[in-house]
Amino acid sequence: MNYKISGKVVRGDGYGKKLGFPTVNLETKQQKTKEFPKDGVHAGVAVLDGREYRAGIVIGPKGKVEAHLIGYSGDAYGKEVTLQVGEFIREYKKFNTEEELIEQIGKDLEKC
Repeated sequence: MNYKISGKVVRGDGYGKKLGFPTVNLETKQQKTKEFPKDGVHAGVAVLDGREYRAGIVIGPKGKVEAHLIGYSGDAYGKEVTLQVGEFIREYKKFNTEEELIEQIGKDLEKC
C-alpha cells in the first residue's frame, strides 16, 4: 500500500549523519491510524524542491518519521517534503552495536 506523508523538515538528533546516512526528520500533523504505514523501514520516494529522490524511510515509535534521500546532500531544514511510502523492508528494531546498524542500513538502502 502506498501512503503519502508530508511535513516540514526539522532538526533531529544528528545520529543518522554521524553514522554516514543523514536523514530528513519530518514534523507532520498526520496522525497514526490503521492506514498509516506500520513501524519499520520502507522503500519509497521523497519529493523535495520539486525533485524526486529514492529514499529509505523509517517510521518509528511515537510517530517519528525520517528518511535518507539517496543522492541528496543539501540543507533541507524548514523545507516541505512529501514521502511516498512504498514497499515494507523490515521491522523497526534496536541494534547492539553501531557497526551492526551501519551494515543493516547499507543493506536496507540497496533494496531502496
